Amino acid sequence: MHNLKPILMSLPLAVGAISTGLAEDAKLQTIHSQPSYVIATKQVELAVTQMGGHMAPVTFFRDTAKPVAPYHISPWQDEPAAEMPAPVLKSLRGDFFCIPFGGNSDEVAGEKHPPHGEVAGSPWTFTSQKKAGDVTTLTLNFETKVRKGRVTKELSLVDGQNVVYSKDLIEGFAGKVPLGHHATLAMPDTEGSVRIATSAIKFGMTCPGIFSDPTKREYQSLQPGQKWTDLTKVPMAWKDAPDADLTKLPGKQGFADLIQLINEPWEKTKGPAWITATIAERGYLWFALKDPAVLHSTVFWLENRGRHGHPWNGRNNCLGLEDVTAHFADGLAASTKDNVLTKEGVETVLTLSADKPTSVNYIQGAVQIPAGFENVKTLEFAPGEVTFVSTTGQRVTAPVRHEFLKTGKL
Repeated sequence: MHNLKPILMSLPLAVGAISTGLAEDAKLQTIHSQPSYVIATKQVELAVTQMGGHMAPVTFFRDTAKPVAPYHISPWQDEPAAEMPAPVLKSLRGDFFCIPFGGNSDEVAGEKHPPHGEVAGSPWTFTSQKKAGDVTTLTLNFETKVRKGRVTKELSLVDGQNVVYSKDLIEGFAGKVPLGHHATLAMPDTEGSVRIATSAIKFGMTCPGIFSDPTKREYQSLQPGQKWTDLTKVPMAWKDAPDADLTKLPGKQGFADLIQLINEPWEKTKGPAWITATIAERGYLWFALKDPAVLHSTVFWLENRGRHGHPWNGRNNCLGLEDVTAHFADGLAASTKDNVLTKEGVETVLTLSADKPTSVNYIQGAVQIPAGFENVKTLEFAPGEVTFVSTTGQRVTAPVRHEFLKTGKL
């Protein structure tokens, strides 16, 4: 939702009937204007749109007095249908898989992909909805046409956990491609009320080009093309302005910015790469876990009413925390060429094989936190669980089968 011109508050859903797993029994519910499939456990209810496979709303802790609905839903969803600048904007909400990730404005070797790929803005096909043991899984599939291939999406919930396990299995689609997840969170209006923490990074960089074009009534606040190693010290666009602290969001209203963090590898951090967004005033944190050998970096889409064209109209406030292998949000052409990141030794594409499937495994979830937690300092991994350690010394342990990132199995 970026170069493309991006996006993305969720409300708890009405609980829908769970299907028996037969295709003819698949239940579609219209949620915020989009036909969606719904799966649920006592702890979590998850909706995913048929159009584009966008996952939201998701309600965690639905069996408690304080349910958590962290994902953004674009503000035009409940308005009369209107023509959109890109297909991905039709559903824009929550988390969705992108291949090729980015704006894709340029044709490459005869391929012209829509922003974030066909998968993000066209209908997915229902395959099954099943429960095996303590795991409930919804399976959808998508046949790509611009570059021939197939993506099979599995979204799984585990009884007793406030976690979503995603697997996108890519078959075909051979060649080099940027790809990743486009997780987008709803943002409170209070400046600095969301605290961001990440696993170790090699460096970060602001978008090298103009991300928000003032000739299109879009405005950005960060200095383009700057490299740094501390998320609390990101150069601003104005001379002598103090650096931005991007661990405290949102910033000032009126701007839309893009940055990218390059993750340290699993071997160095001795565990998955991770990112957390802590909203202490609401008593929870959101987290995502990944294998940095597959998704090398994280793009931050900082959107706080900085775009005034259609359909944004100066009203969109969200935070994209997008785990990808890509060159910012520029798409196939920029990611496959030499670029500012490849010059730093960072891969901006994966090379997919025609005869060997590639699995992108990803974990997202929510954790309720005690008063005074403030922000995450580090994560500790033990078999089947993760402990979130706060900057104030508090510890909260949650059941998470993080081994899924390597095995793809629950």
